[in-house]
Amino acid sequence: MSIVEIFVPDLPESVADATVITWHKKPGDFINRDEVLVELETDKVILEVPAPLEGILENILEKEGAIVNSHQILGYLKKENNDENKTTKTLSDNKSTLVQDKIVLDENKTTKTLSDNKSTLVQDKMVLKTKSNYDFSPAIRRLIAEKDIDINQITGIGISGHIIRDDINEFLIKKTKNDQNNSISLSDELFPQNIANRKEKRVPMTRLRKRVAERLLESKNSTAILTTFNEVNMKPIIDLRKSYGELFEQMHGIRLGFMSFYIKIVTEALKRFPEINAFIDGDDVVYHNYFDISIAISTPRGLVTPVLKNVNAMSMADIENKIKELALKGRNGKLTVEELTGGNFTITNGGIFGSLISTPIINPPQSAILGMHAIKDRPMAVNGEIVILPMMYLALSYDHRLIDGRESVGYLVAVKEMLEDPVRLLLNV
Repeated sequence: MSIVEIFVPDLPESVADATVITWHKKPGDFINRDEVLVELETDKVILEVPAPLEGILENILEKEGAIVNSHQILGYLKKENNDENKTTKTLSDNKSTLVQDKIVLDENKTTKTLSDNKSTLVQDKMVLKTKSNYDFSPAIRRLIAEKDIDINQITGIGISGHIIRDDINEFLIKKTKNDQNNSISLSDELFPQNIANRKEKRVPMTRLRKRVAERLLESKNSTAILTTFNEVNMKPIIDLRKSYGELFEQMHGIRLGFMSFYIKIVTEALKRFPEINAFIDGDDVVYHNYFDISIAISTPRGLVTPVLKNVNAMSMADIENKIKELALKGRNGKLTVEELTGGNFTITNGGIFGSLISTPIINPPQSAILGMHAIKDRPMAVNGEIVILPMMYLALSYDHRLIDGRESVGYLVAVKEMLEDPVRLLLNV
């Protein structure tokens, strides 16, 4: 056997170090090639470190919580030689053959009672069969998908240990009771009925939370932030989605949301007001001839701002697909450093959480950020009459060192006009 080192991968220049957050294996465990061994957290992303080869985890040098740098050794992997691999493969093949033979024998046991089948065949199934190979009926497959059930947690009572509807219903009942009990226990722990049982809980901030805090404070202290507001009638966009949403989904395979309109219109307005698409670097102003839009996404780890690059070259369907991809990656902690780097302008949509109005904070080194909010029916005066319209507040926070009131208000009005009359976007007027 030979020993192979497990290294911290290359960290980007903007990332100084990383924290070991989870070891998925322990010393002595057998590891397949490319199987995830350990997860590292930076102030931007979570990095997965895969096994460089097949073998046994020999030793862990850096425990969970340790701070590590690029190319630092995390542990050692013991590589098995070819003879041992052949032996292992032979044993595996023999085991597979025995499993198949055993299944055939089990299926020929027709004289046993249902009670015997329930006790004996379930055991055979647990040892000899993989549940993912079961041929479920369409109804069972639909129920599993709808309830997001892990079938490996269910013991079947059907022939040869097959899972039937009764097994799933019983599992769901037990799961509901367990969830309710866990909820009650958690509620009692966090909010005890006995007022004398007053406690505090101190937990360390995650690297992402600390980095977000640093950047927010940096933004407040290093920029002259000012926010200007406007309101927009969203009825034209809502009507457009109602008229073409179904056809759009049929043609492109994705729903037509509000964010694609926001991003397209924001980009068009940036072309008209280049100061909004620039930033200050020392004594210079840096202008961009490209349009990379950051979108704020709430994830279990905190707020992140992945970037849609070259938005001016993207279609509405491209934008919707990219937003979906980035949001899914964000929720699963799979965003890459490249996807979080850059961005000339940020859109944040607090409306999905019910926010009516806010003053968003600039994402340095950018010079502006646009806040979209909840769409609410409100009485509005239109041509001397009171009309109920779906209205939304817009909030543009900007760096007053670079952007004057004329540019900021003009930009926000341009966004408002295109949202209220999307034909302007088509005609570029």
